Formats: sequence, structure tokens, C-alpha cells
Amino acid sequence: MSKVSAIQLNSGPNIKVNLYDVKSYIEQIADTDSKMVVLPENFALMPENDEDYLKHSESLGDGPIQNYISELASTYKIWIVSGTIPIKSSDKDRVMASTLTFNHKGERVSLYNKIHLFDVTLPKSKDSYNESKYFMPGNHIEVIDTPIGRAGIACCYDLRFPELFRSQHEKEIEVIILPASFTEQTGKVHWDTLVKARAIENLSYVVTSCQGGYHINGKKTYGHTMIVSPWGKTLDSIDKGKGFISSEIDLIQLKSIRQNFPVLDHMKLVKK
Repeated sequence: MSKVSAIQLNSGPNIKVNLYDVKSYIEQIADTDSKMVVLPENFALMPENDEDYLKHSESLGDGPIQNYISELASTYKIWIVSGTIPIKSSDKDRVMASTLTFNHKGERVSLYNKIHLFDVTLPKSKDSYNESKYFMPGNHIEVIDTPIGRAGIACCYDLRFPELFRSQHEKEIEVIILPASFTEQTGKVHWDTLVKARAIENLSYVVTSCQGGYHINGKKTYGHTMIVSPWGKTLDSIDKGKGFISSEIDLIQLKSIRQNFPVLDHMKLVKK
């Protein structure tokens, strides 16, 4: 078995303060024998104005946020899934919401660009979101081998699209890793159900890492970072505020569940 940890933050527009929070939790996590830590979406920057994503965007492979996370990974000898970092794109007016994974040597071993962008107006609310104004969507799925198992990477709104995770399952995932910044309004009615549905239907562990609380931009995020078993059991969770959770990932148990309850082998697609 290998242990994984997930950090919950309440990030703001001050990158240095946000990164200090990340470091302080990773220092604690390093004493827990965790092999990997997952950071939330927008962990380094939750700006007051969305234009600041452009202002603080980095070129892939070089930038203060990327360099800092790489250094943390090598210093504490732990894998880090870096939530999302604004990475420059081919469009000067938009960036990628990029989830970079660094191994224990500080080397970047994975890049996932968020595919599904949150362009919605919430029901019975004046709150609206238009991520595609400042972000470009990704166009590939990402599956990597990690110390906690073969992992599929996704981000926040991706959670609502089960086809993405079925595509990852075709690449033999054992764990789904999902940084997120779910809204309070949608989270309180959908989050728990969606996370557990993805775990159960794919017979995979799900590790989430969330933003949780009020932010200077006026938005409120739901929090509820959780690690869920392939059977849909919550192994550890945190509701609101900042902190971290940890759990063992038992791949032997996962294999046993899949052998004894082979629902994934029973799937049939019926053409119209």
C-alpha cells in the first residue's frame, strides 16, 4: 500500500502567501510517509480579477510557480500534483489551466490541460462563470504511472463528464486525481454524489483536492476535499477551511474488488 495526501486551501490573489501555505502543509505531510500530495485548482492564484491569470501566466517549463513546486518536490522527496497553474497558450488573450505533476526528484512527468471549462449561470442566482473567456480548453486525456498506482488526471468541472473517465479506464487507471474549486451552491447538492459516482462506476480510488471558503473575488467555494475508495466509501475528508487529509491506496484490494465484482467487464455499448 502507498499513502496519498490532499491539501485544501482558501487561496487568494497573493501568490507568495498561497505558496507559503502549500509549503507549510507539505512539510507536515512529509512526516506521514505519503508518496504523493495533490494541490487544489488555483492553489497559487485565486485572483480578484480574472485578467490576473494572464498577468501571472508562465511559459511551460519555466516560471516562479512551477520552479517553486519542483523545488518542494525534490526537497521533500514527494510527488506533487500541482492543482492548476496558468500556462501560456497559443492565444495571447487566454491561458491553459494546466495540472503539472512533479516526481520526487522535482522533474515534471505529466501535463494535463483542463478540458471542460465552466461556462454557466447558476440557477436562482446572479452568479455566472465564463472560464473560456480567459482559458483555452485542453484536448487530451492524461494517464500516468505514479507511486500510488496508475492515475488519470482531471480537474473540477471535468467531474460532470463520465465519458472522460471511461476513456481513462481504457488506459487501465486505478486512481482518479481531481483538483477542484467547486462552487458552494453546486457543491452542496452535487459534489459528494459526483465524486462517489466516478469512484463506483470506474471501481477506482478518487483523490480530490479543493478550495474551500470565501475568496476576495466574492466567490465561495465548497471545500469537502475527500479520498474515496472504489466501493464508494469516504476514507478521509475535510469540510471547510484549510488543512490536509491522507489515506492508504490499497491496489491489492482494488484488484480483488474488480475480480469479484467485474462490472467493468460487463459493459456493453448498444448502437441505435
